[in-house]
Amino acid sequence: SPYALASGPYAIAVAPNNAFLYVSTATGIYLYSIGTGGVPALASSTPIASDTAAYALQVDSTDSWLLEASGVGYLYAIPINPANGALVATITEQHVALSSNSPQKMAISPDNKYVFVAMGNAGTAVVPFTAANADPLPTTISTVIGVKGTGGAAVSVAVDPSATPRLFYIGEVAVTAGTSNTGGLRAFNYSSLSSTLTEVSGSPYASGGLAPYSILPTPYSTNPGAYIYVANRSVSGSTTGNISGFALTSTGTTYTLTVLTTTAAAGTYPVSLAQDATGNYVLVVDSGGGPDLEVDTCDSTTAGKLDSAFTSSTGTDPVSAI
Repeated sequence: SPYALASGPYAIAVAPNNAFLYVSTATGIYLYSIGTGGVPALASSTPIASDTAAYALQVDSTDSWLLEASGVGYLYAIPINPANGALVATITEQHVALSSNSPQKMAISPDNKYVFVAMGNAGTAVVPFTAANADPLPTTISTVIGVKGTGGAAVSVAVDPSATPRLFYIGEVAVTAGTSNTGGLRAFNYSSLSSTLTEVSGSPYASGGLAPYSILPTPYSTNPGAYIYVANRSVSGSTTGNISGFALTSTGTTYTLTVLTTTAAAGTYPVSLAQDATGNYVLVVDSGGGPDLEVDTCDSTTAGKLDSAFTSSTGTDPVSAI
């Protein structure tokens, strides 16, 4: 490490089975196998897909489809071999048109029923998905959730990680009232997707910044999704971003988000959040550096609070880490 790429990268995705990963670049999507100790190896110098604008990637939970939100205006479902991640030539790549050429983030629901794509000022696409079908995508997208605020944009999306999802989330800019830190987190009842879409009472919730570019409902805990963290890429009056948080509680099927009283510091332009599989660490990637990677732990006394554990640089800032 570092491993050379053919051109600048846009996104990466690790398969749920941890056996392979994909890197989208300006010259196509490349496949890597993951060996002992996590060491990646390029499977082929030829990209498995030639799209030069794959802005968001994710592998479904069956390890059979690589989903790709493209800057050419399509959501693609690329058939892959669960054993090695290679393209399955006997199944045709599927696609459906998006109403935007600017996809930001993408998420697949844990039950493999929907793909959500944040599309900037075009809103958020909700796309039915059936992994067991040879054609897992619909012919057209019937549900697009428009942005709520004038001049707003959907810049992030996430789904509750429970086996039976409770909520899904959209991060939007210019969605709350005021003249500063007008970014917000919108929360919707997942079950309402099959009937009349319902937004949770109190939504949108102020995210504590201007641009909520990443949403992390914590997947690895005794109560998955009990905390939701939001990376604000920019904050009014500050040169750096921050990480705000919410606690999820429920009474039956009525859900409430309560903002945490503390925020965690971040570097310049935090754009991505993740939690490690032990559930002990939350990782933050800062595209503007200062640092490039920061790792936080959960406070031992204050529920939901994040404490800085360590940081790391990946090169001479800014390296535009994604």
